[in-house]
Amino acid sequence: MKRRDFLLFAGVTAITWKPATSEITRIGFIQSGSRQENQRLLDAFSENLSALGWTDGNNIAVFDRWAEERADALPAIMKELIGSGVAVLVTAGTPATLAAKRASATLPIILVAVDDPVSLGVAESLGQPGGNATGLCLNSSEVITERLVLLRELVPGLHRLAVIVRHDPGLDQKLQDIRNDAQQKGIEALMLEATTGKALELAFARLRSDRCEAIYVASGPLGPAKRARIIALAAESRLPVIYSFGIFPAEGGLMSFGADYGDLFRRAAGFVDRILKGAKPAAVPIEPPRKFNLTVNLSTAKALGLTISPTILASADEVIQ
Repeated sequence: MKRRDFLLFAGVTAITWKPATSEITRIGFIQSGSRQENQRLLDAFSENLSALGWTDGNNIAVFDRWAEERADALPAIMKELIGSGVAVLVTAGTPATLAAKRASATLPIILVAVDDPVSLGVAESLGQPGGNATGLCLNSSEVITERLVLLRELVPGLHRLAVIVRHDPGLDQKLQDIRNDAQQKGIEALMLEATTGKALELAFARLRSDRCEAIYVASGPLGPAKRARIIALAAESRLPVIYSFGIFPAEGGLMSFGADYGDLFRRAAGFVDRILKGAKPAAVPIEPPRKFNLTVNLSTAKALGLTISPTILASADEVIQ
C-alpha cells in the first residue's frame, strides 16, 4: 500500500471508530410543593446520588420541577419530563406519584413519602410492587402510636381526640389505623374532614362543642395559607395539637412527629442507583421510614399554658424556643 493511501485509510478508520462520548442520563425530580420549602430535600437527594457516583452535570442531569401546591400543573410537568427523555422519575408525595403513574406505565418511578402505595393502586404490595413504581412510603405503625403516646403525655386523661383530615387519596386506611390505635388506648377518635376553609372552621367549632381534649392533624404539609389558618385555629382552641410535619411547629404549631424527610430523600438516591444499574421496579421492595423527627415549640406550649415534660424534651430532635 502506498504511503498516501495508508494515511488516507488511517484517517478514515480514525473517524469511523472514534469513541462516542457517553450520553448523560436524565432524571426527573418532581415536588408538589415549592422550591423554597423543599430545596433541602433535593439537596439531600443530589448529595447521596453524588456519593453513589452519579454527579449532576457529569454523568447525570437532574431536571427538578415544582408544582407550587397546584395539582393541576402535574400532568403537564410529567408530559414535559417524559418528552425530554428522562430515564427515571422521582416523585415526592402522593399527587406527584399518581400523576406519574397516569402518565406512564413503563417508565421507572421512585416514589417518596407516599402514605399507602398499595391502597392507592400504585403497587400490588410493598414487598413485590409488581409495576413500574418502587421507593419509600410513610407506612409505619409506630408513627401513629408515638403521636398518640405524645398526646397522652400532654393530656394524661385523654379520652376524646379530634382528628383533622382533608380528603387525600388513600385516606381511608390512614383513618382506620388511627381509629384502631386510639381504641386500643381507650381513646375515642372523632374524624373531622376539612377540605375547604369553611369546613376547617366548622371542624374546629365542632371539636370544641364535642369536648375534645386534643387534636391530631393528619394531613399536610398543605400550603402556607392553610397551615397558618390551622395553626391560628388550634391556638384559639387552647388545645394541644400534634402535626405530621415539622413545618407546623416551625411556624407556630405546638408539636410534630413524623418521618425524617431528609433521610427519605437520601435513601431515594439509592433506589435511583439500583434502577440505573438494571434493577426492575417491579421486584424492588418499597421501604418504610427508618428515622423520625420530633419537633416541639416551647413558645406555643407556654402560650397554651402547657408544661412539656423532661421526657419529651430529652427525646426531641428540635426544640423551638
